[in-house]
Amino acid sequence: MAFVVSTKQGAFEVRESFSTPRGPRSRTLATFRELTDEVIEKAREKSAKPPTPQELRDAARRAGAPVATAPADTAARNLIAELAKGRTLDPKLRQLLVDALGDGWTEPATSPSASRSAAEWIAATPKQRGKTLEELLLLADALPSAGRKGKPLRFPKLRSTPA
Repeated sequence: MAFVVSTKQGAFEVRESFSTPRGPRSRTLATFRELTDEVIEKAREKSAKPPTPQELRDAARRAGAPVATAPADTAARNLIAELAKGRTLDPKLRQLLVDALGDGWTEPATSPSASRSAAEWIAATPKQRGKTLEELLLLADALPSAGRKGKPLRFPKLRSTPA
């Protein structure tokens, strides 16, 4: 069972209790000054019985710990403020936003639409995109060559069509 306590230095700890032959004990899963998604993940990884993120947020609030605003809420506030100042969105981004809000992309996609698939990459950093490309290329290298070993690749000839 996870719980949150304050420390003498003004920080907070996510702790987990467990039983031993010598009685109940607890261990620190994470120390923080503000409960963020990163702290939650760290605590969940170390926990024997991972609590839900909402359970950790509730425990932090009960202990009087500051809880970080969800990234989606921060982004929504920033977007609303920009729109209120009269700024506009790129038409493609606007359409993605309308689709997301209209369909309510709250559940994980089982068969994502093309716009939703693109939306997942919109804010990806070049480093994230490069890492994904590297993993994809490693996957392609791992695929069997289907008996082509030692034979050069052949591509179909391209015929030009009359204009």
